[in-house]
Amino acid sequence: MAGETVITVVGNLTADPELRYTQNGLPVANFTIASTPRTFDRQANEWKDGDPLFLRASVWRDFAEHVAGSLTKGMRVVATGRLRQRSYQDREGQNRTAIELEVDEIGPSLRYATAQVTRAASSGGGGGGGQQARPQVQQEEPWATPGSAAPDAWSAPGSYGDDTPF
Repeated sequence: MAGETVITVVGNLTADPELRYTQNGLPVANFTIASTPRTFDRQANEWKDGDPLFLRASVWRDFAEHVAGSLTKGMRVVATGRLRQRSYQDREGQNRTAIELEVDEIGPSLRYATAQVTRAASSGGGGGGGQQARPQVQQEEPWATPGSAAPDAWSAPGSYGDDTPF
C-alpha cells in the first residue's frame, strides 16, 4: 500500500515466538527481534556494541504457525515488513504509543548458520480455524527436465546446454 513504511531488520529473537489464537480461531505469533549495531573502534582496536533496538513483531494465519514451528530464541533472522504505530492507555491511564513490525517475510540468517527448508502443506488459503485441508496433490518440479529420472536437475552434471537461452 502506498505511503507505508517498509523496513528490513536483521537481529536475534529474544524468545521463542508466542503462538496464540484469536476468539475467531485466527493464529497470530508475536515475538521480539533485538538488533544491535556494532562498530569498530580503531583507537581501542576492538568491536563495540551500540544501543540495541528491540522491535516487537507479529505474523498472522498459516504464516504464524510456520514461524512458531520454525524459529526459536536466539536465532538470527532477517525480517521485512511494515511499521505500525499503535496508541493505547496503560493501567495507570497514561497514553502510550508502540511501534511494531507487521512482518511480510522472515527467515533465518545464513551468515553464521545453515538451514533446511521444507515446503509446508497448503491449508486452502484460509486462516486455519476449522477449514479442512485439501488432499495433497503430487506436483511436478517446474524446473525439472521433462521425463528425467534425476530428482534434482542442478545435481546432474552435463544436463545443461551451452546455447544462449534467448
